[in-house]
Amino acid sequence: MEAESGGDTDKTRIATHWYWAIASVTQFGWAVSSYRKGYSGDHRLMPVKAFGVASLFLGASATASVAFLKASGIHKVEDLMGVGASIRSGLGIRRRTGDK
Repeated sequence: MEAESGGDTDKTRIATHWYWAIASVTQFGWAVSSYRKGYSGDHRLMPVKAFGVASLFLGASATASVAFLKASGIHKVEDLMGVGASIRSGLGIRRRTGDK
């Protein structure tokens, strides 16, 4: 237990994946509303708005993926490599050369 929490067992851990999920939903909602509203204003600023809407969609997908990883309990690269190894072994695929 102490090794998993870094030796600090008195510290209360907050599940931060909910914050990431809320941020993702907010960004996605803002992107959809901006996209549906269309363009209004000076035609020279249209590329700026298109870039902003695309950035909101990209940011929403990034925060959703972080929320998924945190909710799944994957906190380190080693955890993700372990998940990949278990998927490969479950499918009957031989171990990769670099895996130990």
